Parts: sequence; structure tokens; C-alpha cells
Amino acid sequence: MITKDDYLSAPCRASSIPYWKAKSLSIPSGMLIVHDEEYDKTKYHEYTDEPYFRLIHDLQNLSAPILPEGYSLSKASLGEFAEHINSCYESIGISESELKTCAARPVYDASLWISVRDDQTGKIIATGIAELDREIGEGVLEWIQVSKDARGKGLGRFIVSELLRRMKNSARFATVSGQCNNPANPEKLYRNCGFKGSDVWHVIGK
Repeated sequence: MITKDDYLSAPCRASSIPYWKAKSLSIPSGMLIVHDEEYDKTKYHEYTDEPYFRLIHDLQNLSAPILPEGYSLSKASLGEFAEHINSCYESIGISESELKTCAARPVYDASLWISVRDDQTGKIIATGIAELDREIGEGVLEWIQVSKDARGKGLGRFIVSELLRRMKNSARFATVSGQCNNPANPEKLYRNCGFKGSDVWHVIGK
């Protein structure tokens, strides 16, 4: 098990996942998680490989995010969150019951579940969910998504920046991860919002 001091010395290098998850991590049989510095492609040629970036934000020098005209922050039910999340992805998703489980975790913070509606249609077109580990002061961005037909308007940047703003007085830093090969290129969004780092983790399985 990773120690708190080891994790805090270099969060994105010390672990592929946030500290609160790493404390009880049990890697499934047949799966390996290897940092890029230790990854040898020839050694794992019989395995599938999905690389994930992991970035960190120091929560300093944050500017107030501006929501694009025609959109408004709005409350949303768990069902609406699940429906929107699932509409934004082809290969992954989450159920309403799974979101209920998320809301029961000690890292849950209601202020870090946000949604944006289109003023004209009333539809939710962007959502973001983050968690707050008060034990070590880590904010964790988990679900960040914008409807496909609403991308390129600054909504993703608003969601990320607003979550960072909301957690800055409660967290020492924030982390985020995602698939390196995602066609939507979420890493670019996070870097544009001030996240930094070069850590990549390989999730390897047969």
C-alpha cells in the first residue's frame, strides 16, 4: 500500500489513481498497471495496452471562468447526469445507481457536481463531477463531458475551470487522468486549463 508521504511527494508518479482509491486498490488478475518509465513494449507484446495520462494542477492563479452566452448553470438529477454522460461516450458509461454509490462516498461534495443547460432548448449539454479527498487535500476530476453538438464553444473549459475554482479553498491540488488515445483529446483541454505533468500509466491486460 502506498504511503501518504510517498503519494504527496509526486501524486501522478506515485500512483495511477487518486490516493483515496489507491489505499484499497486490488488489481484484477491478468491486469498490470505500469508507469511509462518502466514500460517495455517488447516485454508486454502479448498484452493489450491502454495508456492513460495523469496531470496535476496546483490551484494557483485561477481566473474566474465565464460561461458562454446562451447557457446557464443548472441543477440536475442523478438520472440526468447519467443520461448526459452516457450520451457523450460510445464505449463507456455509468448508471444512475452507480452515481448514487458515488454520492455516498466520503469524497463526495455536492458543490462539485455541476451541469450546464442550453437556454433555448432546456437540455443539459455539459456536465462535470469532481471529488474531494479532505484527508490529503486532493481534488479529483472524474467525469467531464460536453454534448457532441455543443463542443468547440468553450463549455468544457468552463466546466473544468469552475470545478477548480470551487475546490481551491478546500484542496491543495487537483488531479485528472484520461485515455491518451481518446479522439476527443481531453488532455489538450486540461492543459489549456493549467494542468501540468508528463506521467503516463499503461493499463495492460491479456
